Amino acid sequence: MPSGRSLCPGTWSASVIIALLLLAFPVVGQAQTEQSQQPQPPSAAAAPPKDQSGKADQASTDPQAQKQPQAGTSNDRLFFTLPNFLTIERTEQLPPLTVAQKFGAVARGAFDYIEYPWYALQASVSQAENSEPAYGQGVEGYAKRYGTAFADGTMENFMVGAVVPSVLHQDPRFYQVSNGSFFHRASYAVSRLFVTRGDNGHKQVNFSEILGSGIAAMIGTFSYHPRAERNLSNAASVWGTQVGYDGITIELKEFWPDIRRKMRHKAEPDAASTAIPAR
Repeated sequence: MPSGRSLCPGTWSASVIIALLLLAFPVVGQAQTEQSQQPQPPSAAAAPPKDQSGKADQASTDPQAQKQPQAGTSNDRLFFTLPNFLTIERTEQLPPLTVAQKFGAVARGAFDYIEYPWYALQASVSQAENSEPAYGQGVEGYAKRYGTAFADGTMENFMVGAVVPSVLHQDPRFYQVSNGSFFHRASYAVSRLFVTRGDNGHKQVNFSEILGSGIAAMIGTFSYHPRAERNLSNAASVWGTQVGYDGITIELKEFWPDIRRKMRHKAEPDAASTAIPAR
C-alpha cells in the first residue's frame, strides 16, 4: 500500500502498476485464442480442469493452490515477489475467515520481507521531491519519511483487511473471475471496491474498503504527520488516493494468473533449449 501522504510517490507506484496491467490485455487475448484452438479430448469430463492457456488448472495441480480451501488464504505473490495472500484463484464461496485468520493474513503481508525495501523506495522518492518539507532532508528526514510511509501502509492494510472486516463480518479476500473478456474481468475487479462478500456469502457494500481506508487516512493525517498536513482536505485527498491505488492493485490481481502463465510458458522453452542432450 502507498504511504498516501505524498501523492507523487503514490502516483509513481500506481503508474508502474498501470503499465504492468496494460501488458495483460494482449496476454488475455492470446490466451483466449489458444483456448479456442485447443482440441477437446473425448473424456474431457474426466480430465483435469483446463485454464485459459489449455494447461491443467493450477488450482487442481498446484499443491499450494490446493491448500486454499483449508487455510482460506494463499501463498501467492504478484510477480513472484509482492504478497498476494488474500487473493483466491476461484469463485466459489470458501468458509469464512475467523478474526484471528483475518489479522494473521494481513500481518503476513504487512510485515513481509519485501515491504521493507518497498517503503524504502517510496521514502526515497518522497525525499527527492521534498514532500512534507517539515521533515527536512538528510538522514533524519529520510527516517521520518520511511517511518510514516510504513505506518500509513500498514495501518491501511489492517483497517481494510482485518479491523473493519472483523467488526462488520465481511470477507476481505478477492475472488478472481479468471475467465471472460478483458473488459468483463476489468469491470468486475474494479467493482470489488464497492461490492464484497459477507462472511455469510451474501453480497454487501464494501464498507471494509470504503470505511477502512478512510479511517486509516484520518488517523494518519491527524496523529503522526506534520501539523501543516493535519486538515480535512488532505485527509480526503489521501483517502481518494488510497482507494484509487487499491483499485489498480485489484485489477493487477485479477490478471496476474494470465501474466504468470505467460511468464512460465516463455521460461519453459528457454530451459529446454539449454538442456544438455543425453548421450
